[in-house]
Amino acid sequence: MDPLFTLPKAELHLHIEGTLEPELVFALARRNKLAVPFPDVESLRAAYQFDDLVSFLGLYYSCMDVLRTEEDFADLVTEYADRAAAQGVRHVEMFFDPQAHTSRGIPLDVVMAGLTLGVERARATHGMSTGLIACFLRDRPVVEAHQTLEALAPHADALLGVGLDSAEVGYPPSLFTDVFREARGLGLRVVAHAGEEGPPSYVWEALDLLGVERIDHGVRVLEDEALVRRMAVERMPLTVCPLSNVRLRVVPDVASHALPALLSAGLVATVNSDDPAYFGGYVGDNFVALSRDLGIDRDGCALLARNSFLASFIDEDRRKELLVEVDQWERDVREVMPSGGRA
Repeated sequence: MDPLFTLPKAELHLHIEGTLEPELVFALARRNKLAVPFPDVESLRAAYQFDDLVSFLGLYYSCMDVLRTEEDFADLVTEYADRAAAQGVRHVEMFFDPQAHTSRGIPLDVVMAGLTLGVERARATHGMSTGLIACFLRDRPVVEAHQTLEALAPHADALLGVGLDSAEVGYPPSLFTDVFREARGLGLRVVAHAGEEGPPSYVWEALDLLGVERIDHGVRVLEDEALVRRMAVERMPLTVCPLSNVRLRVVPDVASHALPALLSAGLVATVNSDDPAYFGGYVGDNFVALSRDLGIDRDGCALLARNSFLASFIDEDRRKELLVEVDQWERDVREVMPSGGRA
């Protein structure tokens, strides 16, 4: 096993619908007596090639149509947790898209019950602490976001926070200022996708108008020196997704990724998998790619893992416990993964 798979880490940018592996798509289709527009698993997997975010979203929403019942959502979380635990994930704050389900007739109560059952299994089976973040689809009418938050309010105790995702360009965070103010009033944490394909101005809006506590993606902040300085001073975390950035053509390859520059600028960058079934790997796979293609060594990987726990919305006792696990990992792999490069 690669030592980076044993590195304790948190995953803070994970769309649970994006963990829907082709095998599970076909299994749930059979369970629910649905047709899949591909003849077999391999042909579906071969379709996981994308030109940009919009081209990905078309297949993403098509595949999730197989999610129909509480059991389906619970199994989705369970399969993710099994894979993530095998790659060192000790804490996860997972996104889900209520509108993507309610718009096709799946009751929110079914979605919440299934996801809640799944995270309970993850805690019981793997000792994995978890949180659910409901995201608003920014390319849908803003009134839908208000309606979705109203529907989520009775489930607030089961939620960690709210976020903003889907097609970014043309849908600035400022559109959702009132929705996020209402969400904060419910005691929910707030995050938002910004600066992936959208400009640095979207990050400014997410900070100043939405009051976010983390920026999801954010690789384009480097285009704005004042923004970089502010985020470094405020210790504002970024949930960076390297393999996703490559698959969606944000960068040509991992070796060209901005992560080293983000760290050099003093930013609290973290590593995450985004939609791992579609983007070529789970979070441990992202660490392996960074080590291999960018030369990020043991100390750098440990820094990224610590950042993930520091950026997470967990209680202080749990945070301290997990940071101690990272310290122990560094001692355990000192010989097989020396600082200054992988053995």
